[in-house]
Amino acid sequence: MAAEFLKLYPTNPDPRRIDYIAQALRRGAVIVYPTDTVYGIGCDIHNARAVERVARIKGVKPTKNDFSFICYDLSHIADYARVSNSAFKLMKRVLPGPYTFLLEASGNVPKLLNTNKKTVGIRVPDNDIPRQIVHELGNPIITTSIRDEDEVIEYSTDPELIFEKFQHQADIIIDGGYGGNIPSTIVDATDDDFTVVRQGLGELVL
Repeated sequence: MAAEFLKLYPTNPDPRRIDYIAQALRRGAVIVYPTDTVYGIGCDIHNARAVERVARIKGVKPTKNDFSFICYDLSHIADYARVSNSAFKLMKRVLPGPYTFLLEASGNVPKLLNTNKKTVGIRVPDNDIPRQIVHELGNPIITTSIRDEDEVIEYSTDPELIFEKFQHQADIIIDGGYGGNIPSTIVDATDDDFTVVRQGLGELVL
């Protein structure tokens, strides 16, 4: 069965559709959604089967994943990561924004993702569609880019082309307008010697 194709506007996204998507995520749905950079694939972090589906779509093993968490804000970050005062101040200054912060994972992350990874990526995108979904859901969602890191693919920015590609893999595909093809800037904040691991859309001034 083909995925649902739902239109949402980044400015004041329809609360009824946000609630509908959050309920679907609780039932194990996999969604494709816009961020402030490229479109992402994600699911509820508490649904192990959905996480496995996302890993299959991405072509990676669930235990080897480099998934990040999309959060509404930084209020519950301590549930998933250990963050120093310096890192928190930096994140508070630049988020929401096109950054992924690598932090030391809390004890909850291995249980959630069935992985031994010691770090977790935290994203608070400057786009109200995923943030409002997370807010309604009550916990973060997994995020991984639909973009191939080695090439810019035409389908990665056009919602209708994204639907054509992923309609039989995801349950809901959100049309939030054209996306970008430059990923987030990844910042290693596991210690206070902050390092840009990947330069993306965000220009970080330390």
